[in-house]
Order: sequence, then C-alpha cells, then structure tokens
Amino acid sequence: MKNKDKIILNKILCYIREIIDFIEGYDKIRFNNDKKTINACVFNLSQIGELAGKISEETIKENSNIEWRGLKALRNRIVHDYEGINLNMVWEFLTTELIDLEKQINDISNKLL
Repeated sequence: MKNKDKIILNKILCYIREIIDFIEGYDKIRFNNDKKTINACVFNLSQIGELAGKISEETIKENSNIEWRGLKALRNRIVHDYEGINLNMVWEFLTTELIDLEKQINDISNKLL
C-alpha cells in the first residue's frame, strides 16, 4: 500500500503545483474574472479530491492532520454542483491552505518508501 500511496501523493503534489502556477500573480478579483484559470484550478481541486479518496486507511490514520474527508467532500461538491461553487471560498482555500497542504503531502510522500 505504501508504494501506491506514494504514487497517489505525488500526483496530488503535481495538481497542487499546477494550481500554484496558475494563480501566480493573481488577486481575488483577477481570479474571479478569469474563467480559464477558475476552470483549471477547480478541475485540479477535483482531481486532488478524487485521489485523496484512494489513499489507504493506514496512511490516512497515520496522517490525521490532513482533512482527507474535506478534500473528498470538495471534490464531490465540484462534480455534483459545479455551478454552485463559491469562488470566494475556492480562492480562500487556494491562497491560505494549499501551500500548507503541499508541505504536508510532500512530508508524507518523503516518509514513504
């Protein structure tokens, strides 16, 4: 399981880093007015949530500091209610929590074989 988790975590890291690249130099107003960037970021968030659902229970339990259920719930919200996504909440997540998530995921991935 650990090897599979490492692969999944590295994919999550790729999506996170893409989002960081997409929003570099953006503020909330520019983000809210750029449909391409919104769509790219929201797609990557949905992929992160999908992958979070594939992490083993063992890794989840060992790393309970990460909101795995929240990531999966975000994915479900995006997929099932795309039109109802609150862009202010998305921006807030991208600019306040994503960097911490990247560090946490990177730390976990580095610990796995």
